[in-house]
Amino acid sequence: MVLIVIVGPMFSGKTTELIRLVERQVIAGRKAIVIKPSIDDRYHSSKVMSHSGWSWEAVQIPIDKVDEIPRLAEKYKVLAIDEVQFFVPSLAEILNELANEKIVIAAGLNLDFKGVPFETTMKIMAYADKVISLTAVCKVCGRPATRSQRLVNGKPAPRDSPRILIGGAESYEARCRKHHIVP
Repeated sequence: MVLIVIVGPMFSGKTTELIRLVERQVIAGRKAIVIKPSIDDRYHSSKVMSHSGWSWEAVQIPIDKVDEIPRLAEKYKVLAIDEVQFFVPSLAEILNELANEKIVIAAGLNLDFKGVPFETTMKIMAYADKVISLTAVCKVCGRPATRSQRLVNGKPAPRDSPRILIGGAESYEARCRKHHIVP
């Protein structure tokens, strides 16, 4: 079948696009399952939700339990996974294998707040049949944004901040390459 990967910075519409693609498959009569990492409980515990409010019921799984995904997806023709950057890198091989028999849609950040690629997202992109790379709008200048700027008290987060910090507009801004700051 196919492996589609949606990547971009925070606020670029990755989850909205994932939901849109899943809805199209459901309209076509295919059963779909959406999975999200259990650590992402920003907006709802059992729904994939975009920053703009779009949502879809989801199954939550721990980030290190990717080996459960094939069993969860058995009865479905479409498998969608949001926030893939939080899962362990072995997710890539699992999705690649499942794409032989299913429509697999994966969405996630390609870069962390320092501008360093997420390993899991990179590996999935390497296996992808199609990569949809989205941009947001730079909060500083309005140009296309390809980076996620982490903020602490309105200032760029220190370089030694933890790599993973679940958050939304209170902790992140979309930035272009010029205005992305890594102290």
